[in-house]
Amino acid sequence: QLEESGGRLVQAGDSLRLICTGSRRAFGPYAMGWFRQAPGKKREFVGCLSVVGGTSEYSDSVKGRFTISRDNAKNTLYLQMNNLKPEDTGVYYCARNRGPLATVSEEDFVSWGQGTQVTVSS
Repeated sequence: QLEESGGRLVQAGDSLRLICTGSRRAFGPYAMGWFRQAPGKKREFVGCLSVVGGTSEYSDSVKGRFTISRDNAKNTLYLQMNNLKPEDTGVYYCARNRGPLATVSEEDFVSWGQGTQVTVSS
């Protein structure tokens, strides 16, 4: 019910915007988040935005470089990534939270997309 797009190969320092779309049911009155998984590593939290977009949480590794936004009328979630680094490489997943508030724990997210690959070359 969630589908990510926008991932591709970029160079360090570039910007990229990922998009996650879904049904009204998929988005609902819920916070939405982004996670990523690098090769050989566990999936990690990137950021989360509350249902009305008023509050957000970001991992320390992306804070100040990545911004999450949403358009609830279009059931769309965005991840704007600036000043990309090689360590940002991975598969990026969008996910729906079980509640309306932004949280950071993976166990709070109950619905996942298939992911989109982002590769940052040095």
